[in-house]
Amino acid sequence: MRRAATSVVRASRSQRRCLSQLAPNPPVQITTLPNKIRVATESTPGHFAAVGLYVDAGSRYETPSTSGVSHFIDRMAFKSTGSRSDAEMSTAIDALGGQILCSSSRESIMYQSSHFAQKAPLALSLISDTVLNASYLPEELESQREAARYEIREITSKAEMILPEIMHEVAYDYKTLGNPLLCPEDRIDLVDQDVIRRYMNDWYRPERMVIAGAGVQHEELVELADKYFSSLKYAPIPTPQPLSTSRLANLQQQVPSHLLPSSSPSPSIYKTLSRAASSYLYPTSPGALPDPPYPVSSAVNTRSTYTGGHKFIPNPESEFNHLYLGFEGVGIHDDDIYALATIQVLLGGGGSFSAGGPGKGMYSRLYTHILNHYPQIDHCASFHHIYTDSSLFGLFASFLPAGPQHQGNSPGQILPHLVHQLSLLLYQPVPKGELNRAKNQLKSSLVMALESRAVEVEDLGRQILVHNRKIPVSEMCDKIDEVTAESVRRVAMRIFGPESGNKATVVCMGHEDVGDYAVTLRKYGVGGA
Repeated sequence: MRRAATSVVRASRSQRRCLSQLAPNPPVQITTLPNKIRVATESTPGHFAAVGLYVDAGSRYETPSTSGVSHFIDRMAFKSTGSRSDAEMSTAIDALGGQILCSSSRESIMYQSSHFAQKAPLALSLISDTVLNASYLPEELESQREAARYEIREITSKAEMILPEIMHEVAYDYKTLGNPLLCPEDRIDLVDQDVIRRYMNDWYRPERMVIAGAGVQHEELVELADKYFSSLKYAPIPTPQPLSTSRLANLQQQVPSHLLPSSSPSPSIYKTLSRAASSYLYPTSPGALPDPPYPVSSAVNTRSTYTGGHKFIPNPESEFNHLYLGFEGVGIHDDDIYALATIQVLLGGGGSFSAGGPGKGMYSRLYTHILNHYPQIDHCASFHHIYTDSSLFGLFASFLPAGPQHQGNSPGQILPHLVHQLSLLLYQPVPKGELNRAKNQLKSSLVMALESRAVEVEDLGRQILVHNRKIPVSEMCDKIDEVTAESVRRVAMRIFGPESGNKATVVCMGHEDVGDYAVTLRKYGVGGA
């Protein structure tokens, strides 16, 4: 036992030395093709390679008329194309000797392949074929509709998977970052070939694309990108001109009568139509307005608007109550993102049963202050979803409900424990040793994640898409090292302090609602409104 403890200490010291003396960052090369697609490679040796196409698209860019399309683009990837049948596509994928996938998220859609280095031409050929030449056959769409229904049923039955989605919807008022990742059930039969192509024509523009590779020569990837994607032409988006009074009146007259607001109009429908008339937006019903004179992507307002709010989902049959508390954080470009990420690691948390040990979060605050003291709490952890112009930061807990059969707690009894952990960050300085442990854990997570070839190329592609450069891991670690107890308190005050003006987002699922959460927040001096 003593020898084991000594080895853990040695490993911890060795890890700290590795983090303080990071290996030189692998060189990154970036080339912009004539059609504005950026090609980036990271030179790292190895037998396996990875390439990917990363598109600045996703659910935040959907409108009422395209809601759910990102989910279907994900599901329809690598099916029949103009040059390959579904069987031929499957045969080609098997020939890769690796794996290929498509994944949609709120801010990007990626097509990525991991394979032996000599298979890079085939991988990029498959990706370009499914992006530029997909058939979207009716029978394939129909089969994916059934698959989507099954996927929705499975995810909505699992609180830990669906509640983060509901948190986003409530926090961002069901728009932009609040758009659902899954296709809404009432939209499944409405997403067809025309809807998919219209969305892709708007957002799959070459200047919104990055082709990234790891373990592949830069010149080779540039040639392959030019070969397979040069047919995609760059067309500058004209600056929208204000509508004349006569043109505005003409557009409004062309709105079908069944979409006109009634004597007591629905606010959401009325706003949609108002924006459509003044900004060339597509209305909720396809074809209600004439085609815009320029790509709709230049007119759609995709800026996130955090509103906060509250939602209760009754589920009296649930084994646990689930309580989420969140606030708007900072976007990826904000320097405070490193302090906020450190706070999330500092709070940490996880499940009530864990085989973890030193370095695995067992000394985080939610473990030591909550999970180790309240056996009725099954799971308690912090979360931090980061986006370009915003982030969603907070805590959640899953716990046994109150009652003679469960001997648990109501959400109103658990909420003060979560709020108290936030208040400690506002009103007590973080001890130096605890802060250093969180910073080291964050740095080691970054470094270890990049050991994976798939993660490495995804990180490269997304960073070029967001920053137009690769931020070296050493630079990130330096930023984390700069986080101090004072900056932690300052950022905590900025995000959920009483003067922040930041409203809370509270979502509760289970046997009963949380009650008046605002009273608890005020009691602990947390939240700005």
